[in-house]
Order: sequence, then C-alpha cells, then structure tokens
Amino acid sequence: MQKLTVLVLAVVAVSGCAQVKPWERGNLSKDVMAWQSDPLKGSLDNHIFFSKEGSSGGGQAAGGGCGCN
Repeated sequence: MQKLTVLVLAVVAVSGCAQVKPWERGNLSKDVMAWQSDPLKGSLDNHIFFSKEGSSGGGQAAGGGCGCN
C-alpha cells in the first residue's frame, strides 16, 4: 500500500512539469502573467518595507532604515 501511495505521489509531482514551446513563451511574458501587476507599486512597497524594517538585501531596495537611498 505504501509503494502505491509513493508511486501515485511521484506521478502527480512529475505531471506538473511541462515543456514550453518557443512559440508559447510569448504568452508567459504578458503582463497578466506577472507576479506583481504594477511594477511601480511593487517597487514602492519594497522601498517602504525595507525602510521600516531597517534592513536591506532581501529585495530590490538598497539603503538603511532611514528611508533614504
């Protein structure tokens, strides 16, 4: 029973992988496929977060906790 469970889980995990054809890559590069739909808002949110957090290096913003670059 355990071997069957492992086999089913392995098949499910591998079935999520798919090769993208060169002519399909244009669909993946559209704005609706982006993690952040508004890059300016994302940049501002990162800047505010790292300014309040007092750290840098985990994102795109650089600088100290003072809010200046």
